[in-house]
Amino acid sequence: EVPSPVSGVVVALGGEIGEVMAVGSELIRLEVEGAGNVSATASAAPTPVPASAAQTVATDAPTSAPAVAVVSVASTTTQPAPSTTAAVASAKTTPPVSSPPKTARTVSAPVGAARPDGAKPLASPAVRQRAWELGIELQYVPATGPVGQITHQDLDAYMQQSSAASSGVHAHSQPLLHDDERIDDIPVIGLRRKIAQKMQEAKRRIPHFTYVEELDVTELENLRTKLNHEYGEDKGKLTLLPFIMRAMVVALREFPQMNARYDDEAEIIHRYGAVHMGVATQTETGLMVPVVRHVDQLDLWQASQETVRLARVAREGRAARDELSGSTITLTSLGPLGGIMATPVINHPEVAIVGVNRIVERPVVKDGAIVVRKMMNLSSSFDHRVVDGMDAALFIQRIRSLIECPALLFVEAL
Repeated sequence: EVPSPVSGVVVALGGEIGEVMAVGSELIRLEVEGAGNVSATASAAPTPVPASAAQTVATDAPTSAPAVAVVSVASTTTQPAPSTTAAVASAKTTPPVSSPPKTARTVSAPVGAARPDGAKPLASPAVRQRAWELGIELQYVPATGPVGQITHQDLDAYMQQSSAASSGVHAHSQPLLHDDERIDDIPVIGLRRKIAQKMQEAKRRIPHFTYVEELDVTELENLRTKLNHEYGEDKGKLTLLPFIMRAMVVALREFPQMNARYDDEAEIIHRYGAVHMGVATQTETGLMVPVVRHVDQLDLWQASQETVRLARVAREGRAARDELSGSTITLTSLGPLGGIMATPVINHPEVAIVGVNRIVERPVVKDGAIVVRKMMNLSSSFDHRVVDGMDAALFIQRIRSLIECPALLFVEAL
């Protein structure tokens, strides 16, 4: 039962019996007379009242004609009660007016209205599953179901919409995942074709095996930082690659079988005394491998400068043929994008490639204590026809020992 604040005649009901009403919507209209009349126009914006109250009365009406008092559904949120005129406060209360039964549920939004920012959309699991399959974000779908719930019909209507409805519904148009059925045919020509052919040949002809090892590069990074601080302005800044190249050169003295090419047609292994190191370089037209020749005769800064120069001319498309051929072993690195491991493809007809992964700080156990160290993986591939697993492991372990104790990189007689 909803008590009436004034006496009058019920002229209209805001809904049907048993219907769930939205918060703030019109419940009944009363026609009253006398000095305590209330304005019909004031009912357009009823003021919410505390949960204990069941109605709101709009005031400030003209006295020349009967007006309509509007009783609206109360909000469940506690707010200050509205002020009333003395005439309304002194009016007698009429017998209770029959109204729809009370319900414990509150309506989160008027039917079809935009959802408040941050409000979680209401939908059944079946509706959510269908929306996910269609690529629809429920937060943009207007709800017409009970208590603001999104229905299958709402999804159908949303898919048919091309723009927001004139009533103010916030329908954010987004393309569905399955809308774009376009197929682009891109010819594989030029450098891309050569890269594809070379990669296919390498994987088809070479039985690869990959060996991954973890390195502690903390001391090496400290040395690199110090060298850049002391000599960076005069000789240029050093990256990690020249140190890896130096470690490979030193390790190849003990494992010359890695600095080789295998002619599988003639069944001959060509071992080289000089180290001509290919450095995989990404360009706009595709992957290129410029060659740092006689890297075994270069110091750190010379190797760094030549690597930078070759990468620049390769990206600019000015690399000469002899700058892109003749390597005896290859080094590949994606820098910060190197990931934690990879399975690099050998640059045929070489027999080994060393891959550098990214550096990350991780807690490790050192001398019985947990400390934070800079760690990095080497992911290297070998031709199993001519390189045994034991030799590959020993080669990488030698590189590891040089990197973790960088002073050994500069000791010529070991």
